[in-house]
Amino acid sequence: MHTNLYNMIDTSILQGKKAAFFTLGCKLNFAETSSVAQELYRYGVKKAGKDETADICVVNTCSVTEMADHKCRQAIHKLVKQHPGAFVVVTGCYAQLKPQEIIETPGVGIVLGTGEKDKIVPSIMERLTSHSLDTAPISAVPLTGKAGNNLSFFPSCSRGDRTRYFLKVQDGCNYFCTYCTIPIARGRSRNGSIASLVEQAERVAEEGGKEIVITGVNIGDFGRSTGETFFDLIKALDRVEGIERYRISSIEPNLLTDEIIDFCAESRAFMPHFHIPLQSGCDEVLKLMHRHYDTALFRSKIERIKSVMPDAFIGVDVIVGTRGETPEYFQKAYDFIESLDITQLHVFSYSERPGTKALEIPYIVTPQVKHERSQQLLQLSEKKTHAFYERYIGTSRPVLLEHSGARKPFMNGFTDNYIRVELPNKPELDNQILVKTLGDFNKEGDALCAN
Repeated sequence: MHTNLYNMIDTSILQGKKAAFFTLGCKLNFAETSSVAQELYRYGVKKAGKDETADICVVNTCSVTEMADHKCRQAIHKLVKQHPGAFVVVTGCYAQLKPQEIIETPGVGIVLGTGEKDKIVPSIMERLTSHSLDTAPISAVPLTGKAGNNLSFFPSCSRGDRTRYFLKVQDGCNYFCTYCTIPIARGRSRNGSIASLVEQAERVAEEGGKEIVITGVNIGDFGRSTGETFFDLIKALDRVEGIERYRISSIEPNLLTDEIIDFCAESRAFMPHFHIPLQSGCDEVLKLMHRHYDTALFRSKIERIKSVMPDAFIGVDVIVGTRGETPEYFQKAYDFIESLDITQLHVFSYSERPGTKALEIPYIVTPQVKHERSQQLLQLSEKKTHAFYERYIGTSRPVLLEHSGARKPFMNGFTDNYIRVELPNKPELDNQILVKTLGDFNKEGDALCAN
């Protein structure tokens, strides 16, 4: 990336520098931050220790809700205070949508939007080389805040704090749901090529990685920029030797085809685990949201998965309190969700986002009612998850074990169908897949015990 620019800059300027990173939001953001960090490390930068002052700070932001914006502002202020004199780079969706707010924050050096993440490292080098850290902050984001249509694809494949890797295969979105700013913040759908993504998966295998989570904004829409398909991608990834597990992080129900479901059921490495955004279980609300499916289609996808993968873990995203969600519509949504054979709900309270079509919908749900509805669905989620776990007590499943630190008494892992398992800590078992018999719930009730 940016080879010509690197050739013009003395890259040794980074040698010995210390960097701090702070990421908010989705798995995609964490994968991208990790890629930026790895690039800096290649040039001699070291990660700042807990009590060390960093020379460089990178903040990768989220803007999915007003609360997310607030957390981003807090994180920026905190890093500036903790690392006086550091060169602070702010990127991500909040940086894309509200660059002026960030530029006016004391201590920020440069603001780079979602389409400029590949310029983070060369921009840092350029500013350090020119000794211009005390000059006015710079924003590379258009004043409109819109990401545009011709953005490049910034590849990233990173290892999280645990054992699994996150492979970004797609970015941006061509759907314009009325409540969402992602198409504005991240631009239109685009992706890497299957060949390049297979190469990244092969490198993960060479590093000893066993599990990859496939991430993106709208991964089922894969192929917009290469003329390929998501089905072709998962078939190619399944052939990569050494990778024993793949998980699909989130896929729109209308893009989750029967051939994808059937392939995962018969594949070598794709796990019986799906995460599918529903957003509302009421057709009237889905229409207000401009979603691309109805409840009948959603139910058919759940039933198809369960017919070929009875043990599948199915997570579902739901938004409560959107404009237009009357008490009657919420009850319809609740009843529909309750009737589904799913495992877990990820519940979000609707947040007003500037520039979205949802603001034109007249019926407004109060914060108190949003909270009450959220609690109802969270209780339903807990009930469904507990029932799913309970079914597997006394059974044996393959578990990928994860380190938890040498001093901790327990380590965790996940079965193929994403049941969290807790067992006595043996650090030498980190990143091993072992068949374990699942016992009763642990003390916290959020995992099953195993020996």
